[in-house]
Amino acid sequence: MHEYSIVQSLVDSVAAAVGTRTDAVVRSVRVSIGEVAGVDCGLLTTAYEVFRAGTLCENAAMTIDRIPARWECPLCGAAIPRGAVLQCPQCHEPAFMAAGDEIILQRVELEVA
Repeated sequence: MHEYSIVQSLVDSVAAAVGTRTDAVVRSVRVSIGEVAGVDCGLLTTAYEVFRAGTLCENAAMTIDRIPARWECPLCGAAIPRGAVLQCPQCHEPAFMAAGDEIILQRVELEVA
């Protein structure tokens, strides 16, 4: 289950963002997950709930935003509709994935004394 390693990286990234501030408490984190990133959001949530105990994210809620997959033509930028052949109808170039495979830490909310 690679969701635990993703959560470890997430907590490490939050720690790097907080830095050496000892007066800051992490209240929430927001993550964007692409629909074809290979991450099960239910398992990620469970892994976060288990892993965050004893870390600076212990009291921080996690929100997950799902990013739909989107393909485009690399030459003309035309959007390739979902379910279509992954080739530009105008240029006949193979499509590339413009969105949907990302895992991004979007926001860390802190409370500072």
